[in-house]
Amino acid sequence: MTASPPSLAPARRPLIVRLATPRGFCAGVDRAIQIVERALEKFGAPVYVRHEIVHNRHVVERLKAMGAVFVKDLDDCPDDRPVVFSAHGVPKSVPAAARAREMVFLDATCPLVSKVHVEAERHHIAGRHILLIGHAGHPEVVGTLGQLPDGAITLVETVEDAETVQRPGDAPMAYATQTTLSVDDTAEILAVLKRRFPELPDPHKEDICYATTNRQEAVKRLGQGCDLVLVIGSANSSNSVRLVEVALRAGARDARLVDDASRVDWSWLDGVDVLGITAGASAPESLIEGLIDAVRARFDAEVVEDAGKRETVTFKLPRLLTA
Repeated sequence: MTASPPSLAPARRPLIVRLATPRGFCAGVDRAIQIVERALEKFGAPVYVRHEIVHNRHVVERLKAMGAVFVKDLDDCPDDRPVVFSAHGVPKSVPAAARAREMVFLDATCPLVSKVHVEAERHHIAGRHILLIGHAGHPEVVGTLGQLPDGAITLVETVEDAETVQRPGDAPMAYATQTTLSVDDTAEILAVLKRRFPELPDPHKEDICYATTNRQEAVKRLGQGCDLVLVIGSANSSNSVRLVEVALRAGARDARLVDDASRVDWSWLDGVDVLGITAGASAPESLIEGLIDAVRARFDAEVVEDAGKRETVTFKLPRLLTA
């Protein structure tokens, strides 16, 4: 009796995988995470963190395992343990309350968010009413609104808001923006505001941060040539959600936001010949590597890194952690 030949595993379907450059952590996120890690080394656990240090579930869970305790409000923190303020920034009342309680605190606000705070205060001192382009309830917007007295800033979320917002009295106007917005959406809103309020001065530098801009430009390139773009990031990460929108606008047939490889529905890749992969500014590179490994386990994947801007920006840590 002739033995049957050994069965051959079916050949894996070829797939081109394009990696966006840049992707993942930005300098502000890297600094904020380092602040929590260094605080745990210096002071021991627990170290309290007001709000999520950055908007990424994996980062938060890793820091929790190291001894970080995440709380919603300063009132949830004991007086005798250090507290870190998140990368998104906080209202002025928060550090003031920490000082009044003689707490040890570390401000992990991204320096580019702090720049927006400084610009807003400069406009307020000059007697201008500020229009803030951003999303209501986002921690960064809450922090910026909290830099100035009530009524000094009006939030503008949409083009429709821009068409209807009113000048308070005869006050001259200025504007600022959340740092993680869609560059294109913000340009549309700003065009309306400048038509209605021609005196609006431009910021000394653009408020939308370099990392947000660079990642959106990279995703535009992916969207122009990919059937599907997978964006690694958490659902509460503004810059990650914007990347999905940008990919679709740029021409991708489909784009999805996923926390990690375990959240991919592989049926999404049916009929996909070119897959784009990127990550929001608060997503670690390890999640990207995990997704690539999962793709390679299922496809004959050719991974190509797109050309893009190389980022060399770094931010200093607080003196309390380096002295």
